[in-house]
This record gives sequence, structure tokens and C-alpha cells, in this order.
Amino acid sequence: MNATAAVDFDDTDGLLAADRDALLRSASMAGAQARATAAALAEGELEPLRSDEPARSVIWVAGRGTAETAGSLLAAALGGKLAAPFVLASDVPPAIGALDVLVVAGDDPGDPALVAAAATGVRRGARVIVVAPYEGPLRDATAGRSVALPPRLWVPDDFGLTRYLAAGLATLHTVDPHFSVDLDAMADELDAEAFRNSAGRELFTNPAKTLADRIIDREVILAGDNAATLALARHGAAVMLRLAHRTVAAVGLADALVALRGGMGARSEASVFHDEEIDGPLPPRVRTVVLTADAERAVVSARVRGLDDVDIVTAEDVPDPAETPATAGDRRLEQQLAMLAVRLEMTAVYLRLVRG
Repeated sequence: MNATAAVDFDDTDGLLAADRDALLRSASMAGAQARATAAALAEGELEPLRSDEPARSVIWVAGRGTAETAGSLLAAALGGKLAAPFVLASDVPPAIGALDVLVVAGDDPGDPALVAAAATGVRRGARVIVVAPYEGPLRDATAGRSVALPPRLWVPDDFGLTRYLAAGLATLHTVDPHFSVDLDAMADELDAEAFRNSAGRELFTNPAKTLADRIIDREVILAGDNAATLALARHGAAVMLRLAHRTVAAVGLADALVALRGGMGARSEASVFHDEEIDGPLPPRVRTVVLTADAERAVVSARVRGLDDVDIVTAEDVPDPAETPATAGDRRLEQQLAMLAVRLEMTAVYLRLVRG
């Protein structure tokens, strides 16, 4: 057992007993959230968004937390692949009109910014979808003039990223004739990721437990090698703070490499000659976790070659090769990001639970 852990990572009963807030259950519901959105799409809930006229732009106005993060992930992963620009905005642009699609996403139906954005969108004739609880001022401002996609399954906002991602993908599937998504297949992958990280799986076959064990006594840097994985790193830092009560830095890989080859590298070398009786205790060592897409792993590995205390994490990091899905090499980037988000969330939960 790690010196800072009150509960062992492989003590299933101890972990479940410590999970008084059912965090593991919430973290494992990502697949169910995606499947609920898939059901709404199949039932035709988003059909009013469809039009013979191509969308001029898709505008994502979000509240705080995971709704905003989901927009950043979608813009970074898909922005260059869509027929219309995908725009992140804190408010509705003045030029919005009937050719635009407006996504209003958040967890507070009384948020004045969301209510104002939705009201402006419907007043100017945009196609508006409300990805939020459809009640209160938000419903009053848009009733009968928008598509409502409220949560069908409740989870704490810490674990709501998948719902917003799925809603964004469903919206793009509806309004962009050149974009399609299989949310049921994505849900299956997320269920498989959650199962691999479940409390009953031993540490050496459990990616989330393995990552938690490697960073539990360390200062941690989460690094992304592009805009999409940097947004994911920031989500990871947020859930580490909110769930594990750990302060974690989220930076671009280039910034992490400068530090690793500079001050942090020098500190590691100096530790060889360190005498605690003379120099005092060393500060905690730094573990850098690089989040990357499956296709970029070889390039990232070359960039960090020769550096100590660096872990590369991808969606394909499955300890048992027999459990790797046959289509793993065909996973799209947004699906990989969703899987890694689940892993980071479950890692944060384990870091919290092992404290007892």
C-alpha cells in the first residue's frame, strides 16, 4: 500500500465503502449518457434543426464547467472537418440569423447569460437547441421556438462532459450533411472503458488505478500535444481539483518539455547528490502525463524520449491486448477524447477514495 493511502487500490470492499457519494457509479455512467442522447436522436427530437439550407455557422454558448469544456473539445477535434465554422462564444454574436445554429449548453436554467443567449437566438430566427434542464427562465424564453435536449439521466456536473459532447455530436449529425456519428457505438466504447477501470479490476489491469498509483505522491503536470488534448488536460486538472482535491497543472506539451529539459531536469539530477540531513527533504518529484491521440503516440514518444518521469496516455492503453476492440485503430478523435475523459475522472475518484 502507498504511504499516503488509507485504502489499497486493490481493496475492492474498502474502495466501495469509502465511496459514500457514489462517485464511481457517476463516473461509469458516461456510456449511459451517450446512449440517452442517441435515443433522443433516433426518436427525432432534433429533427426541427434540420434544414434544406446549409448552416452558416454552429455557435456554442455555454455556461461554466463541463459544458464549456465540451465546446472546446468539439471545436478543437472537429473544427476543421465541418462544413460550417464551429464557433465558441460567451454571448450570441450580433450577426446571428436564420442561417445559424445556436447551441445553448449548461446546467442552470436560470443562468442569465444562457437565457439571454437563447432568447436572442430565437428572436433572430436561428435554429436553437437548448442542452440544459428545460425549465424556469430558459423554457420561458424559448418555449415552442427551440429544440430542448434536457438531461435524461442525472449525474453531478463533474461527470457531465459526455452528455454535452454527445449533444454536440448529435447536433452536428443533424445540421451538417457531411458529418455523421454513431453514438451507440461511442456508448459501447465508454462502457468498456468504465468496466476496465471498475473497482473490482486489479491495479495492473486497470488504467485509472494505474495512473492514480503513479501520481499519488507526485506533483503532476497534465500535458496536451494539440488543442484537443490540451482542452482534455484542462478538464483533467479541473476534475482532479474538484474530486481528488489535488492541484494539477495543465499545459501544452511544448511548455512541459521546456521545463523538463530545464529546471525540473536539473533538480532531478541534483537529487543524486542530495543529503537530507544537510540539505533537508527534497520536494515531491514531478510526474508528467502526456495525453495524446492514438495516431500521434509515436511522434509524442519521440519528443519525450530520454526524459524521466513521463507517461504517455492514449485511449488504446488497455493492459490486456485481448480486450482491445477490433476497431480500436478506427476510433475517431472525439471518441478517444471521451474515453480518456472517463479515465481521468475515474483516476480522480480513486485518488479521493484511497484516502478513506
